[in-house]
Amino acid sequence: MGVIKKKQSEKKKEIKSLSKKERPVYEESAGGLVFKQTKKGILFAMINDSYGKWTFPKGHVEVGEAIEETAARETLEELGLEEIRLLESLGKITIWFRDRFIKKGKLIRKDISYFLFETPESMLLIPHPEERVQKVAWVPKTKILKKSFYKDMIPIIEQALKILEEKK
Repeated sequence: MGVIKKKQSEKKKEIKSLSKKERPVYEESAGGLVFKQTKKGILFAMINDSYGKWTFPKGHVEVGEAIEETAARETLEELGLEEIRLLESLGKITIWFRDRFIKKGKLIRKDISYFLFETPESMLLIPHPEERVQKVAWVPKTKILKKSFYKDMIPIIEQALKILEEKK
């Protein structure tokens, strides 16, 4: 017999039933998709996260910080970049998970706003283990949808690609 996976609708019902018993902790984060134009085309910066999955930088909004500031700060920190330029908002996603690091085992509901940033071609990526980032990579724009592990990022990635296509 093959592997059996839960349907998306069953996962949502499970989260709803959990939330009736257990109140989730709400968090707000922001992050960025950073690209650079090179002779070989457009490349996007990606990180290998604390779960070993390829994704994009993000982090918690600090008190008194604008969401765009958070996105820029976290993006710079996690990628080790020195310079980025904010282009526009890419939208917001909501994720549910159990925290492994700070609120150990607590159910978290996190809203994450993403922004599109550009960086100069000469910028290098530097991983930062203290930010739980072990690996970083420049990925061709044609491969980011495939390399990005989290399916909830698809609309964000597609929006970034659409914006770049319109700027041609």
